[in-house]
Formats: sequence, C-alpha cells, structure tokens
Amino acid sequence: MALSPLLRPVSFDDLPGWRSDPMADAFAAFRRSADRSRIKPYRSGALGIEAEAFDAAFEAALAHPALDDAGARAFFEAWFSPCLILPEDRPGGFVTGFYEPVVDASPIRTARHRFALLARPADLVDVDDDNRPAGMDSYLAFGRATDDGIVEYFDRAAIEEGALAGRGLEIAWLEDPVDVFFIHVQGAARLRMPGGSRRVTYAAKSGQRFTGPGHVLADMGEIPKERVTMQSIRAWFRAHPNRVDEILRRNRSFIFFRDAPVDDESLGPVAAAKVPLTPGRSLAVDRLLHTFGTPFFVHAERLDAFGTAPFARLMVAQDTGSAIVGPARGDLFAGSGDAAGEIAGVVKHDADFFALVPRRALDDRP
Repeated sequence: MALSPLLRPVSFDDLPGWRSDPMADAFAAFRRSADRSRIKPYRSGALGIEAEAFDAAFEAALAHPALDDAGARAFFEAWFSPCLILPEDRPGGFVTGFYEPVVDASPIRTARHRFALLARPADLVDVDDDNRPAGMDSYLAFGRATDDGIVEYFDRAAIEEGALAGRGLEIAWLEDPVDVFFIHVQGAARLRMPGGSRRVTYAAKSGQRFTGPGHVLADMGEIPKERVTMQSIRAWFRAHPNRVDEILRRNRSFIFFRDAPVDDESLGPVAAAKVPLTPGRSLAVDRLLHTFGTPFFVHAERLDAFGTAPFARLMVAQDTGSAIVGPARGDLFAGSGDAAGEIAGVVKHDADFFALVPRRALDDRP
C-alpha cells in the first residue's frame, strides 16, 4: 500500500512547539498501544501507513518501562518522520474535544431515575458487504435480525418509545435524558451508584447516521453557529425542557454500552483501540483513514482550553467516532468528570495535524 499524497513529509523543526512539549505521557500512551498490538495487530488505514510498519517502534517502546520527556522526544525522533496532513475539503484541519462523564445513577428505575443506558440487544447484528441485503443503505454497519432477514435497526425515537422494553437491557437508570444523550455522544461514562462506581463504554450502535443537536439548534436559529458548545446546548435544554425529545430525536443513532472496568483510575475508558485513554494524550481519528497507534502532533493556534495557547502536543490515535471524518480531523480526550467536560465542551478549533510516520514506511516508498 502506497502512502497517500495527503501526507507531505516535513522535518521536526517544522512542527511549531515540538521542542517545548513534555512527552513522557505521550510515550506512555504509545507504549500501551504497543503492548496491545502484541495481542492483536491494528488494521491499516487507507492513507497507507501500514500497521506492520510500527512493529520495530512498538518493540523498542516495550523495551523501556518509561522515559522522561527528553528521552521520549528522542525516541519519537529516532523511529518516526513527521508528515503534514493535507485536508481534502477545507483550508486546514479541525479539532474538537471529548471526555468521560461522571454521573449519579441507579441500578433500578425510580421516580427520579427514569432514563436508561442499554446493553447491546441480541438481535442487533453487524452488517457488511457479505450479508447486507439488497437495497439497504451502505452506511449501515448494524441491522436487526428477523425471520425474514436483516432489516434496519430501530432508531432513537422507536427505542425511547419502548421498542426494546421488557428485554432486561437496562444497565443503569439516570435522572436526566440530556445526560444520557451526552453519554451516547462521548461513548463512555463513570456511574456513581449505591455501593460504588461503575464504568461503561461503547458496545455497539443502532447504525443510523449521527445528527448533533448543535447543528439542529443552529439551523433553527436557536443558537448562533459560532456559539455552539456543549455548554450552550445544555443551557438551551435547561431553558426548554419540553423540547428535549423533539431535538434529540433528530439524531436517529442510538448507542449501546457494556461494562468496562479499568485497573488504573487515572486513565480513561478502554476505547476503540482497546487501550485505556490517556487524558490530554489520546486522540480520536477517522479509523478508515488512519492506523491506531499512530502518533500525531497537533498544533492549534487559538486553542487555550488545556491551559495555554497555542495548543502544541503529541497525541496518539486510540479512538474513533461517527463525527470524526477526514484525514485532518481529530477529537482530543480531555479526561473524566465535570472539569474535563468544561474543557472538551469548548474545543472547536482550526488545527494542523502532523502524522508521525514510521521511518520504515517512508523508506519503503517507491
């Protein structure tokens, strides 16, 4: 597989802020992906960075239990070469943020706790080119198994109106349907429950396309497009509680969850790359284009939500998301809890993305 022309080789001196970024945490995140790859190698992305090209760098990372900031920078410079990612359909790249909500929940339905997180139903099946019925939308990666074959799965409105009632799928019950929705958006949560904390993460989805409430409210003229953040969306819902269902059901996609205990509570949930996310160092990318485990240096001139501007930090591709589409598009993991949510909710910035490509992949180019 040839490297995409969207990857333009540059030097480390071309990366703004490369020398000032403390990279020990980025190395630790990269090492977790290296360790996971020994169990099951990652799938190669369509931009041509072959998963096998990481083998030597992964082995070298596993030889070091930890590195300090200077050692981590030297490691990445020794094993990788940076490439600027050229966006396909916009002047530059774009970055947003995500986090792990922490909310109160009940194991049973109560007068206060009436909105459930659901486990994956038994009749939800993966759909691909091998079993996709004629005429089914090619976007759908999930469907519903019936006696007459696979059909499109129930959408959000149908599920919320009881299409899956009585199946015992309820993992936990929450007080606020908006909290449930944003847990769907984030794909994970820590639940504060009687007797202790429980962590859940993404298991599957109904398959329909995602429609964000921010876009809906902006299109309706309810919130100016430039002021759409998680915080402004939540504020609008608090002011219009009778319209929550109307807006949220514009998003037909519905997310199902599973339990996901993590040994290290300082880390985030186990995500698509099958490693726990590292706050401030894990990046969600378009998994069809990029290879999990790829280090990315992200530079966002105006982004100050993480403490200082510009944002200039080495991240590791360890998650994905329905809204993360395109080569120069990423979602920064901010951490867990309300403080992380305050950071993630306002990240909506232009950014430059530099993929660190294994030197072997560049050396093998025709």
